Amino acid sequence: MAQEKWYQRSGAEGDVVISTRIRLARDLAHLPFPAWMTAEQREDVITQVFGAFPNDQPCAFERRRMSDVPARELLAMVERHLISREFARDPSGEALLITADEGVSIMVGEEDHLRIQVLRSGFDLDSAWQEATCWDDYLDTRLHFAFDERLGYLTQCPTNLGTGMRASVMLHLPALQEKGIIQQLSVTVSKLGLTIRGLYGEGSKPEGALYQISNQVTLGITEQEAIDNLRSIVNQIIREERSCREQLKDSPAFEDRVFRSLGILQNARLLTGNEFMTLISPVRMGVALGMIDHTDLNALNSLLIDAGAGALMEAAGEELDAAQRDVRRAALVRERLR
Repeated sequence: MAQEKWYQRSGAEGDVVISTRIRLARDLAHLPFPAWMTAEQREDVITQVFGAFPNDQPCAFERRRMSDVPARELLAMVERHLISREFARDPSGEALLITADEGVSIMVGEEDHLRIQVLRSGFDLDSAWQEATCWDDYLDTRLHFAFDERLGYLTQCPTNLGTGMRASVMLHLPALQEKGIIQQLSVTVSKLGLTIRGLYGEGSKPEGALYQISNQVTLGITEQEAIDNLRSIVNQIIREERSCREQLKDSPAFEDRVFRSLGILQNARLLTGNEFMTLISPVRMGVALGMIDHTDLNALNSLLIDAGAGALMEAAGEELDAAQRDVRRAALVRERLR
């Protein structure tokens, strides 16, 4: 039986919070940063990281050389938030280590030598941070990360100096988006050392009212302080989103949008990616509010991943053009939302 993935279940505060991520940027002390590395040095980093994990280790990592991964699978990995879009763009000299549930992944050869990433469903900053710390300590004793007593962890981009940590939470904020509050919220949280971005992080647009909120400050602050600050702000956003949802709940126009969206998803024969994301958002809010009872958040969270272009092609085992993906996406959604 296939291992359940982290995104196939709903976690704490799951009506609003999709997922939690802790990402650590780390570089080896004895090698130049990736931008100045030779091909031989890149290969050396991969060899060292792979060698740090014995094959008989209880928590086994699958090892993938990205140059051997088909483009459709790279896209699917981006959709599952395992790798960044930049990492997928040029897979030469890159590698990935990943656990069976995809909750822990290590990118080798992106902007930094290593990007250690832990993903959790729902609002789970403490657990994600504890696991990230364990793997960070484990690798540091074997690889020896670049560290300065005054500056903290040394990274290729100065914006990651210090802790090298990005803590982020993926939020479903349809009610706040409906009320036009997101822009104001973005300005407010930026003053508190946080930033709000789209579905795939920096440079991406929000899709399906999904937003990432993460810390911006990594220098002059401890990891725990950054996490506590993020937790406090996210809790406030959760309360505000729920309050706005309750205001919308009794509106005939809102009820119509929820069930009209559900009807299209249950019957459509063609669905573009954008249309799917637009329609699934009110349906997910309807489920969270108890208006729809024949499906649940677990199923919808999984569908958010499985209906992606890369995921559809990975499942088919072949490249598909946009029209073919639209047919397969509609069939998948009909099946899941019966």
